[in-house]
Amino acid sequence: MSQINNPFIRGYQRPHIVRTLLITYEDDCPPIWRPLHSSQAHLRDDQVRLFPCLIGDDFALITEGQDVSQDLEEKCTTEGIVRTVVYAIAADDFDGQSVHVGDTYSEEAAHEAVGRLAFETGFYSRCWEISSGHLPEDARNYLEALVDAPRLTGLFFEAFRLRDCDALGVKLIATPWTDEFLKIVDGRGVQSLHKEQMDAGVPPSLLTVIQLAAQADVRFLVFDPNAAILEGLPVYDD
Repeated sequence: MSQINNPFIRGYQRPHIVRTLLITYEDDCPPIWRPLHSSQAHLRDDQVRLFPCLIGDDFALITEGQDVSQDLEEKCTTEGIVRTVVYAIAADDFDGQSVHVGDTYSEEAAHEAVGRLAFETGFYSRCWEISSGHLPEDARNYLEALVDAPRLTGLFFEAFRLRDCDALGVKLIATPWTDEFLKIVDGRGVQSLHKEQMDAGVPPSLLTVIQLAAQADVRFLVFDPNAAILEGLPVYDD
């Protein structure tokens, strides 16, 4: 299911750091940006900043004090000077396309920014309260029956009831439900789990909502008649 159609998805995905060099060359040319070649990735910032370099189509090579192979040198088209080192923050957008989020000027600041973007505590935005209007009557009855069932479902989700109100909740297990993660924790992919849930009689309307939530790494999903409608999900009148 496409992430761009998932209303539970929030923020940028997979934020990461890209170390880049701001390079000038020839007086009448604008500055360009290049990453260091992987063979020189170990160089410290002070071994790079203000040093002369060779410029390739998609990398740069520091020349002063460094051994550069002839093969790599032949892939470079001109010479320049590294003016500064920038730690760019990149991430994936809702549609999976890479986007440039911003720049920092030290590795420490970059890691701090990525930590905040990634919410690395692992507990952020994992509880959602949405309108019970997103479930038709058969799905609500199904959840009610699960709450009163004597045993666990074994379907990677369990239902619970909130006291003194009409809300029902679902605890999602082993999220996010992606092929990559499910294969680590259970040795199978999303389609296999989906088929097992369908074969067990989970109403399709409920399954659609919890799959979207689990894909977005939601852990607790509460359906309350007084909660707001989540735009992008179906709404049922019964």
